[in-house]
Amino acid sequence: MSDDAALELVDVDGGYGETQVLDGCSLRLEDGEIVCLIGPNGAGKSTVLKTAFGMLDPWSGQVRYRGREIGGAAPEDVVRMGIGYVPQTENVFGSLTVEENLRMGGVARSGGLGEVMEGLYDRFEVLDEKRDAKARTLSGGQRQVLAFARALVMEPDVLLIDEPSAGLAPNTADEVFADVRAVNEMDTAILMVEQNARKGLSVSDRGYVLDQGTVRFADDAGALLDDDEVGRLYLGG
Repeated sequence: MSDDAALELVDVDGGYGETQVLDGCSLRLEDGEIVCLIGPNGAGKSTVLKTAFGMLDPWSGQVRYRGREIGGAAPEDVVRMGIGYVPQTENVFGSLTVEENLRMGGVARSGGLGEVMEGLYDRFEVLDEKRDAKARTLSGGQRQVLAFARALVMEPDVLLIDEPSAGLAPNTADEVFADVRAVNEMDTAILMVEQNARKGLSVSDRGYVLDQGTVRFADDAGALLDDDEVGRLYLGG
């Protein structure tokens, strides 16, 4: 591992109001990796992403991007640094076209959008075919691809993804996970929360099991899938 991870949380406590959710949470994401964060409902998985993205301030501990402390930075500043975020819900504008959604994703860019958007159309052909379609007319899988692409307009080198398969049929979820790998192949490190733990780990390099706001297990994804205790407690046997 490098001295300065692409993204790192160090002993982070945090939560909402007076309710603590994260308790000494530490994890790291290296360049080129897909890291999957799994655990039971309420374990704090989405809170990790929101804290890393600046939507929540850590109560204590540090959030570091390439060795630089960014805990408490505003989300718009985090985006400009090179971190993108794809929330689980409300991640596209249904009343806007595919093209308009992508342009919205680039409002913070200092340069033009043409070249980067054409590159995304080349990578995700379904978006090219539906440039002028309203986002609300897309299938669930297509909307998720659009959400990925919208986050990629800023050309982040770290992408935070919350529950990419939520609400999708199994076949569509498989397609979305293939798109997660495609995004990773664009030199984008990915920290992903996924409730379908087996599927999430199967496309990841490493994984963390979060429970009650604390990392309980951390290992290569394959090792976590083969771990009897992890399987019994968190993977449904």
